[in-house]
Amino acid sequence: MSDNPRRPLPFIGAANVTHGGRDRMTCLYRCGNACEHPVPNQSDNPYFTDEMNAVSRRGVMRAGAIVLGLAGTGIAAGTPAFASPAGEAGEPDVVVPEVDTYAAKSAEPSQLTFKAVTPNQVDGIVVPNGYDHAVVIRWGDEVVPGAPRFNIAKQSAEAQSKQFGYNNDFVAVLPLDRRGERALLVCNHEYTNEDLMFPNFPGIDGLSVEQLRTAMAAHGMSVVELERVGDTGRWTPVTRGWRRYNRRITALSTHFKVTGPAAGSDLLKTAADPSGRDVIGTLNNCAGGVTPWGTILSGEENFNQYFVGAETAVEPAKTRFNRYGIDTVNRYPSGSRKWDRADARFDLTKNPNEAHRFGWVVEVDPFTPGSTPRKHTALGRVKHEGANVIIAKNGKAVAYMGDDERFDYLYKFVSDKKFDSGKSYFARRHNLTLLESGSLYVAKLGFTSAAEIDGSGKLPADGAFNGTGEWVALVKDGKSQVPGMSVEEVLVFTRLAGDAVGATKMDRPEDVEPNPKTGKIYVALTNNTARGPAGKAPADEANPRTNNKHGHIFEITENNGDHTGTAFTWTIPIVCGDPKDPATYFMGFDKTQVSPISCPDNVAFDGAGNLWIATDGNALGTNDGLFAVPLDGPEKGHLKQFLTVPYGAETCGPWIHGDNRSAFVAVQHPGEISGASVEKPASNWPDGDFAKPGIAVAWRLDGRNIGV
Repeated sequence: MSDNPRRPLPFIGAANVTHGGRDRMTCLYRCGNACEHPVPNQSDNPYFTDEMNAVSRRGVMRAGAIVLGLAGTGIAAGTPAFASPAGEAGEPDVVVPEVDTYAAKSAEPSQLTFKAVTPNQVDGIVVPNGYDHAVVIRWGDEVVPGAPRFNIAKQSAEAQSKQFGYNNDFVAVLPLDRRGERALLVCNHEYTNEDLMFPNFPGIDGLSVEQLRTAMAAHGMSVVELERVGDTGRWTPVTRGWRRYNRRITALSTHFKVTGPAAGSDLLKTAADPSGRDVIGTLNNCAGGVTPWGTILSGEENFNQYFVGAETAVEPAKTRFNRYGIDTVNRYPSGSRKWDRADARFDLTKNPNEAHRFGWVVEVDPFTPGSTPRKHTALGRVKHEGANVIIAKNGKAVAYMGDDERFDYLYKFVSDKKFDSGKSYFARRHNLTLLESGSLYVAKLGFTSAAEIDGSGKLPADGAFNGTGEWVALVKDGKSQVPGMSVEEVLVFTRLAGDAVGATKMDRPEDVEPNPKTGKIYVALTNNTARGPAGKAPADEANPRTNNKHGHIFEITENNGDHTGTAFTWTIPIVCGDPKDPATYFMGFDKTQVSPISCPDNVAFDGAGNLWIATDGNALGTNDGLFAVPLDGPEKGHLKQFLTVPYGAETCGPWIHGDNRSAFVAVQHPGEISGASVEKPASNWPDGDFAKPGIAVAWRLDGRNIGV
């Protein structure tokens, strides 16, 4: 536990806070001030009527057990072992140690025994009594063996391409041996904050081309070999030997192969890539997931802020750019990164299709260092928070996805091919093709108590926010289901396809993950302060509060446990905020015992099936953190705060490791407060000098399972 109090700084104040609890500096760099621009979704979508779906909710809730694959949380049932995976043709093969599980197994839900951490503004990580924590790796640390020692005054693109990148988000820790002593850490590097990266920051216009290229190299992903410290829950990077798996993937130079129906489309072709199949780099990678075949899925989110030149666009390009938040009025809107000064591909006047090459789900095979990462067009192009896969009863891979924007949608992909649970080289090669073809759906919801929703968050008379839903096909059996749009157009302009079929507008759907014990799907709806005002979508039963500052958790139950089906029911188990606020709800649990929680961002599950929630932009005035809550049993709804992250930071990840003895979190943008700089930091985490994003791990001192 850190006991260093936050130091009051003259530039920190309420005037610096914008929508939710985010500081204006975070809004500038993370999403290009999205809330200051028009909401991209200007559609007027109709909704289901209450009577449209007559499915019995009670019958659905009694659905039986299903076949589960590996969700992006470290938990699995029936997870395959790996042997001799291979990369693309001509790429080197590596032998992956056989692994029997990605997480511990626990028979029944367990009571969470830790004492909740008190909300605070401490500039450090705070964990419960009986726990400890440590930094695993931070910005600038060596990833590729031989990387130069980090020197903030002498940064370069070449050095950063070998060092741990900036603003880590999604975290996965994959086992490398049966003894549980070695693992691979894989994480995203979502965005950079040049104010806090470069000493004597001269403003974006004053950055050199080399500094811009360094920022590009700080984006992307890292793969790092870890080793356990003794018999504890602590992990550190391996610092000796070959470390053959260690790798940096960047926005600067890494090539990605485009797969699926839109690969080679005229919409994806550029002068530099007339094939439309070879993209350089990945941008704004947010959350992600781990597939049952042992690869990483990463979502490209706020890619719009990297492009300029759309002000010259004419129809239909103008409408398409606007729908993705690309400014068609100003060449350099608020939040522009001006990367066009370093690379002309970010200038849409010269390369009008380049923006279409981002906004995809990316798949990376961390066990094959020489393999080419892929961008899967079959999963559609939106501002992907991430993607998580479950194996349906019929063997097909089903990926659930959220589009992180105010009033955007939930999606589901069902593969054409079936998962091969074998352990052979050939089985894994087959599974690596599962996301290249299939059907894509968007969610449309129906409500049971629509007339009772007044925007206050008050529960309807039936005691629940709940209803029915339909997965509406956008692409099915290789054919477009959207009139007037080809398959390629549906996949490249998926938001417009969702508009056309009347999908339900949600309050920033971020992480979407299956619970590996029950098969239910959990969605973090972070917030939406634009909900309710005149001219904007009103509150509805699935998004029941106007000016939704605190967000909520959304639960989906597929009818008859069939993840490939098109009918489901839904409910809201948690309505976030201060438990003293009557407009909050925690599955009916006594709210006097519940921790305050605001702005859920990422979710995960431990071996007992407890839900873990990481927050981003706490609008209650205290630091973000990691929370845990049982989903059934006598403690159902008893949400407790497990840790808090340093001042100005966001909690990302999280990852409950395979033996349930370690909880990993990504500490993103510590000290990201208006007016802060390298010379005048708002946070000194983790080394006591200037703020550095990094990965931390918490563990129980007695060696027992985390949380329970």
